Amino acid sequence: MTIHYNRKEMKDRRRQLRRDMTPSEKLLWTFLRRKELGTRFLRQYSVDKYVIDFYSPKIKLAIELDGDVHDSTEQKKYDTVRQEYIEKYGIAFFKIQE
Repeated sequence: MTIHYNRKEMKDRRRQLRRDMTPSEKLLWTFLRRKELGTRFLRQYSVDKYVIDFYSPKIKLAIELDGDVHDSTEQKKYDTVRQEYIEKYGIAFFKIQE
């Protein structure tokens, strides 16, 4: 691992997000945790200051569940910047609108 992934200073934030998962995230996690897509996924994985909902290191795929919070213009701009930043590390995004 490089210094960009799962940084220690983000550990508390990742824990909080795992505790406060949305019902949609909980449902998706029941499938991802059992490797039903054929690969291991981690939940609430961080790349520098950004946290990804679900991430498979083997295939470098991020899965993001976006609820109503992501509908505002400001949030869409933030999400675009975040996604472009993470994609610089060769991570592909798959977004699901809740």
